Amino acid sequence: MERGNQTGISEFLLLGLSDRAEQQELLFILFLWMYLLGFLGSLFIILAIGSDPHLHTPMYFFLTNLSLADVCLLSTTVPNMLVNIQTHSKSISYAGCLVQIYFFFLFISLDHFLLTGMAYDRYVAICHPLHYTTIMSPWLCVLMVSGSWIISSLYALTHTLMVLRLSFCADNKIHHFFCEPTQIIKLSCTDPLINEVLLFVLGALLGLGPLTGLLFSYNRIFSTILRIPSARGRYKAFSTCGSHLSMVSLFYGTGIGVYFVPRSPHMARKESIVSVMYSVVTPMLNPFIYSLRNKDMKVALRKFISKKSGFFQRL
Repeated sequence: MERGNQTGISEFLLLGLSDRAEQQELLFILFLWMYLLGFLGSLFIILAIGSDPHLHTPMYFFLTNLSLADVCLLSTTVPNMLVNIQTHSKSISYAGCLVQIYFFFLFISLDHFLLTGMAYDRYVAICHPLHYTTIMSPWLCVLMVSGSWIISSLYALTHTLMVLRLSFCADNKIHHFFCEPTQIIKLSCTDPLINEVLLFVLGALLGLGPLTGLLFSYNRIFSTILRIPSARGRYKAFSTCGSHLSMVSLFYGTGIGVYFVPRSPHMARKESIVSVMYSVVTPMLNPFIYSLRNKDMKVALRKFISKKSGFFQRL
């Protein structure tokens, strides 16, 4: 295999979301707040679940891993952008770009699998409630989450190694705020056909596979809910998956808006602005969607906060 980066490019230039100097301070404040809200929100979710024995269930086990993936996804792109704005620099090293590509693919893919696992959990809880504890055993939950991490890691590693085979010439400008994989491929002097085919095929397999499982689960869930005779019973059953359905709609809605809309060379900057929705806004909102729409989660958060505030008062 031909070794990439033979032409001597040691860094790329991230052109970001705007060229206007007067907008940089506003972007810094906006992204700093989104990062802190997403980071702290997911952190509180993880700590609240860990501290409340009542939430040590399969659904919240998946949610803990999803919150961890969201924290890592935010940390993959936003801190580097904030540093670049503060230092008035647009550069990212070749190695740093590869690291961003790897972790971006890892955590985006992980979100797909975890959301599908959560949908399957709701399917079993609503459609097979008497067998829930038997089907959703701790062993199965650990196996599903471990498999998600392993497959996502291999998926990310494959694409990162494929970028290594590419050579880059004079053009090192990326119209994005992070090393977006499709834009990196376009900058290559090497024929990118293999990378593009692999990106499409693996993306279709790892995207449509979990999505099919998710749609199957919700199809069975809705069919079961509609057969419940009382309106109160239907509402109670639907409310148990309302938060998850909101997260799914936000995640897939923003992703489809970025990757399935026809691309244009003149719209690279606009595409980077839209991509903020799934790479920053979605992981920022996930903890709030789940905590605000979930009664058990709100109770656990209140207990956790009151416990910690009492601890600091004693100090």
